[in-house]
Amino acid sequence: MFLSPRCGARTRSGSPCRQAAMPNGRCRIHGGKSPGAPRGSANGLYRHGRFTCEAIETRRMLNRMVREMRALAREIV
Repeated sequence: MFLSPRCGARTRSGSPCRQAAMPNGRCRIHGGKSPGAPRGSANGLYRHGRFTCEAIETRRMLNRMVREMRALAREIV
């Protein structure tokens, strides 16, 4: 680690940064823009289906039914 290349970006005091450099030549602090998530279907928006339109509508329907049942139970008691 001691012999690894250094970042070299200028700090606020004007001296070069002494952190170890990543493959892009800068440290994790001065590395710049993140490359983002890998592309491909495994990293798409659809993972588990919890937020599909059908799942949201099903949850709303079940919540509505539970509210109606609770209101009915309050009327009976």
